[in-house]
Amino acid sequence: MFCKASLIAVALALLSSATPVAQESGSTIALTKRGSLTKDDGTFDHDMAIYSTVRTHNKHRQNMINMERNEGRLPAGASIKPARVFRMPHQKRQKEPLTDEENDLEWAGTVSIGTPGQSFLIDFDTGSSDLWVPSVNCTSSTCSTKHKYNAATSSSDVKKPGTFSILYGDGSTVSGPIYTETVNVAGIKSTGQYFSPVNTLSDSFSNDPIDGILGLAFPAISNLRQNPFFSNAVQERAVKSGVFGMKLASSGSELYLGGTDTSQYTGSIEYHSVTGSGFWQASGAKILLSGKSVITGFQTVIDSGTTIMYGPPSAVQTFYKSIPGSKLYDSTNGYYSFPCKSVPSVSFNWGGKNWVISAANFNLGQTYQGSGQCVGALAGQDLGLGNNVWLLGDSFMKNVYTAFSFDKNSVGFATLS
Repeated sequence: MFCKASLIAVALALLSSATPVAQESGSTIALTKRGSLTKDDGTFDHDMAIYSTVRTHNKHRQNMINMERNEGRLPAGASIKPARVFRMPHQKRQKEPLTDEENDLEWAGTVSIGTPGQSFLIDFDTGSSDLWVPSVNCTSSTCSTKHKYNAATSSSDVKKPGTFSILYGDGSTVSGPIYTETVNVAGIKSTGQYFSPVNTLSDSFSNDPIDGILGLAFPAISNLRQNPFFSNAVQERAVKSGVFGMKLASSGSELYLGGTDTSQYTGSIEYHSVTGSGFWQASGAKILLSGKSVITGFQTVIDSGTTIMYGPPSAVQTFYKSIPGSKLYDSTNGYYSFPCKSVPSVSFNWGGKNWVISAANFNLGQTYQGSGQCVGALAGQDLGLGNNVWLLGDSFMKNVYTAFSFDKNSVGFATLS
């Protein structure tokens, strides 16, 4: 959650075995992750966190622009915020190895585009709705290490009018023409799929092994103003079920298309109706500390393209006031700290089970070595999504199995196996 906007480094790469595995009625793509917003010495990577926040801000700014254009209006309380820019310090890039710069920004796997198929390593993002990859016409140094789409070698390409463009967190853009093509993901084929083979690629991707992004949200936030891949596959009956599931973890992560992978969770899936038209957004949520409600009755967007969790600044301030010893750490980006010796027990509830955030997923590391204060994975930001809308990214999703159902127009959670 393009995003995905403004990425600086990759957090995920394809597992060595990239072959799709058929299970039940669907297909699985194995995913993995590397790194976090915590440095090797256990301290909080502040620069990476700021960039992650800017990335999230710009991604959802673009989503609001797309929604206003596509739907003719924005949701109540939503707005289009000014773009933000943050460039990573050059010295930091020189000193730190790539694995230290990566964070949970991307969940990637291989897709095939064209006839015959051309393979790309793609980030799967439930908080955006477009597909793009580099083109052979991209001659910048950023594209030199990427797989590049060549329309001339495909028999199924169709050039369309218009252009595609997205602003990234370093102030640069990804842009290019628009085509339709045959796209194959884990054996699930979408024909006439709209995408952009981009001619310009942000420097943010220079150390990023992914080639492009595939959005898994709804058409309302599409920059291309077309059905995203999975929506198109459902319409074409390329899948038996209009459901996909995600497990995001340090190992054994996967995207399952056409159902859910029952081997990855126990019990039933707790589904909640999607509200609004663009996002996997559920209402009636509350956040709890040690099982006691702190804030209730808010909306939540579930976004695999966002690293941590965000809430309205005033609500997040109220939340941290309930944690003894908590402090405001970064007022601009809304980060707070708490005593490391007592990581709060945080959970979310939508009227059913309390879905607990593990201490490891909530604690982003010490403010500095020996400080005794650790930064929390919930920050206060007005992303323009609405006055009462929270954004739950990987810090939440890594604790549950998440199901996204077009059939039920619902998003659901289950207990990981």
